[in-house]
Amino acid sequence: MRFVLGKQDMTGFERAQERCWLLANGLGGSMSGSAAFSVTRCDQSLLMAAAAAPNKRVNLVQRLSEALTVGEKRVFLSSQGFADQEPEDGYKYLSSFIWDNGPAWMYHFSGVQVRRECGMAYGKNASAVVYTVESRAPFACTLQVRPFCLFAPKGEAVLTKNPPVWSGGVLASNGYRLYIHTDGTLTHVPPEWERPVYPDDTKDGRTAESLAVSCCVIECTVLPGETATLQIVFSDTATGLSGKSILTEQRRRYQELEERSGFRDPAARQLAVSADAFIARRDSTNGKTILAGYPFFGDWGRDTMIALPGCLLATGRFEEAKSVLTTFLEYEKEGLMPNLFPEGQEAPRYNTADAALLFINCVWLYYQKTLDIAFVKKAWPKLTHIADCYLRGTRHAIKTDADGLLSAGEGQDQVTWMDVCVNGILPTPRHGKPVELNAYWYNALRILEKLAPLVDAPAEQYAELAEKTKISFNEKFWLEKEGYLKDVISGAPADNQLRCNQIWAVSLPFTMLPPEREKRVVDSVYRHLYTPCGLRTLSPEDAEFHPVYAGPQAERDMAYHQGTVWPFPLGAYYLAWLKTRSYTPEAVRAVRELLEPVDAMLREGCIGQIPEIYDGGVPGPSKGCFAQAWSVGELLRVYEKLEEIENAG
Repeated sequence: MRFVLGKQDMTGFERAQERCWLLANGLGGSMSGSAAFSVTRCDQSLLMAAAAAPNKRVNLVQRLSEALTVGEKRVFLSSQGFADQEPEDGYKYLSSFIWDNGPAWMYHFSGVQVRRECGMAYGKNASAVVYTVESRAPFACTLQVRPFCLFAPKGEAVLTKNPPVWSGGVLASNGYRLYIHTDGTLTHVPPEWERPVYPDDTKDGRTAESLAVSCCVIECTVLPGETATLQIVFSDTATGLSGKSILTEQRRRYQELEERSGFRDPAARQLAVSADAFIARRDSTNGKTILAGYPFFGDWGRDTMIALPGCLLATGRFEEAKSVLTTFLEYEKEGLMPNLFPEGQEAPRYNTADAALLFINCVWLYYQKTLDIAFVKKAWPKLTHIADCYLRGTRHAIKTDADGLLSAGEGQDQVTWMDVCVNGILPTPRHGKPVELNAYWYNALRILEKLAPLVDAPAEQYAELAEKTKISFNEKFWLEKEGYLKDVISGAPADNQLRCNQIWAVSLPFTMLPPEREKRVVDSVYRHLYTPCGLRTLSPEDAEFHPVYAGPQAERDMAYHQGTVWPFPLGAYYLAWLKTRSYTPEAVRAVRELLEPVDAMLREGCIGQIPEIYDGGVPGPSKGCFAQAWSVGELLRVYEKLEEIENAG
């Protein structure tokens, strides 16, 4: 999908920095910056290398300072704000920012046109910046580029001046090495420091500024009437890759991802490419994993299981899905799946009650796509062990009660996705019997019932327990007068709060409510929680509703699940809406109309991506992670269902 921002979209420095872009290398490494070619966050970078895939990431090259000299005139093409000097104002000469399977910028100044393109090598910590300079000026022009580096772990500010060691195009500092390869003139110069400011971090109480260092200059001179290219490749090891080859391979790969997905809808094809940013290799498990979001998050079990059906199965990436599931199989413990994988000598963390049940759902969806019985047989012992542990009891007070319903959580446990703890306070503790956890539990039991014959195992025990759970769920969660489901059964006043968690009780492959109740749930969610950008986490009519997500972390966390809009539940909502309207052509047309704002969501924030959250009162600019895996994945599942219905008709 092609996105173009013109002068009217970037009328000032602040507006030019509103949008950002992202490229990833399949290792956890990335390139990212603003449309103005500035950095607005400490963890943006032109080479964020994965020292150990996917979560040990180091910011090597944060940004480039670019100056264009035409005759006697000299201007910046780069833009950047600083703590102690005037900003670089290249946005004034920026004619357009273009995203077309990669970012490009077009500048015009005094008869000279400069096009900049960025790319990242897949499977390597190598990034490219390629310039095409076309001169129609009567004078020679020179483009001078200075890389400014941090040599610091992702998100960490540099506070002291520590000049890197230079050795023939290689910089070394803090145990890291940066290789610079260029077809321009590369010159070592004395170190120069700058203090870039990070407005997107400042407003959220994070790192406000840092120290970046430059000790080399790259130059290219173009004579009147000529066109020249300048290629720069940054990497953490020696590489023979050229900048042009990196760009060519990136375009080829993204086009292949679009085609493999099979989608017709332009937004869906873009999302299929966007999903690729989250798929990464994990060194510690030697398998594939899914990163939860950029720029803040690593790979988490719950997020992976929610994102996998859309990001991998809906896009035809079945082998990678199998790799992710195989990795989780190996780390199952006491019926639980890891929420955090081991890093170095650290042990996995199993602080999630839903990841294991969502894992069973992913195995089912994978089997539906591939008919891979061999994998089902391999997974079966783990699947049944999960069910056994959830039945008897396991960590975090996870246990099935006599009524067949699943309970979980105690003390400071945070085992559902509403998992914030603020200074020892759990804004949404949800200890007891959460509605979505029981929906997942019933769904898992029915899946085991369906898979059992494939492995010559008895299915009756799962069918009987599922039926008991179904009866109890309808008796104890349903609020007849209100027309929706309790959020949790715990005996607390918050039990009856109207939250989006109930939507999964309608959208999963196997559900418990009769059709008329399912429709009432969907309608209640629509009236109170629906926005075109996502579902609110709490009804605005609730006294605990927070309309704005902003401020220091403690304030943001108090609003995180108390009304904040999340895009990812939209997937379940639209699937539930289609289901309760019998998948008719009219229902498909209605959902297509409701999805039209996705184009605007893709243009705002991080170009081509879907963010983590929006404000709960009036959703406007995106907040939190500017690119979120489950947001992308769940919308992909909706487009997949729409095209499936249309193809069948």
